[in-house]
Amino acid sequence: MVAVSSGGKSPILARQLRARLETLIPASYGRLAEMVGQYRDVVKGKLPKLSMRRRFWESILQGDVADHVLSGRDDLGQQALQAALDAVHVDELQTGEVYLVGAGPGDPELLTFKALRLMQQADIVFYDRLVSKEVLALVRREAEQVYVGKQRAWHKVRQEEINQLLLTQAQQGKRVLRLKGGDPFIFGRGGEEIETLAAENIPFQVVPGVTAASGCASYAGIPLTHRDYSQSCTFVTGQLKQGELDLNWSALVQPRQTIVVYMGLAGLPVLSQQLQQHGLAAETPAALIQQGTTEHQKVWVSTIADLPALAEREQPVAPTLVIIGQVVRLHNTLSWF
Repeated sequence: MVAVSSGGKSPILARQLRARLETLIPASYGRLAEMVGQYRDVVKGKLPKLSMRRRFWESILQGDVADHVLSGRDDLGQQALQAALDAVHVDELQTGEVYLVGAGPGDPELLTFKALRLMQQADIVFYDRLVSKEVLALVRREAEQVYVGKQRAWHKVRQEEINQLLLTQAQQGKRVLRLKGGDPFIFGRGGEEIETLAAENIPFQVVPGVTAASGCASYAGIPLTHRDYSQSCTFVTGQLKQGELDLNWSALVQPRQTIVVYMGLAGLPVLSQQLQQHGLAAETPAALIQQGTTEHQKVWVSTIADLPALAEREQPVAPTLVIIGQVVRLHNTLSWF
């Protein structure tokens, strides 16, 4: 049973939502619920722990049993359910696993279906500061949430400690969700985390996310490539190390190329100076995109020479992405968000 109410604010809106739910949820779900109800006590007798039963039923309701019943093949569904129950092993339901999931740049509608499914079945969640509160709200409500965010010059939890936390929780039999902003394999240190798991033979899955470069550029109306302006795109990290920015400057200063700089706010003066010294024209367009894809998004357009002064004047806050190249000229025409 699903109830919808607007608290008297808009009965018509509530009626429309009820109609939409009725079209989304097949009537055969009622028969599926009846079948599950018939087996509840049997499953409870065979699987003593609640965590085991939850894993078993999640696999049943996402697999062949549900498919058969929703397609009107109730007998086949019941046979598949009984076969799954006969074949289930308690040890398999106590094996830990880690899900390394990209949460995207902020807009929850940019999550993948797989990301959302794994977010809904995790026992514990380790998330960083780039995961928006809207995305975090989609995690299974009963799951424990642990903040392990890092920012420049301040780490809530060191990377080595995060690696160990994932390992320890998985070894305890939990399904561990590591939720990272953007894509975990693009400046997300995801590779380091799963190296630790692989060394200990812990099962893991990696779910890519919309990286900040793609998401923020799209929402700012700046195509990263364009036949008239840019035939290549390079991603670099702008984090300073001991006050220096060590990049392959000659490779960056190439004609008809877009440069995307992650974590580049602190190093903007060095970035601007070095690019110009290595041949990039001072009037090359550049943009700062703050908190892209979210309701707090702000976009500032300038030139590579004036970018440090712009940042000093406007005081953008992290996360802010830097895009450099002729494609930035299209922002005023293509901006839609």
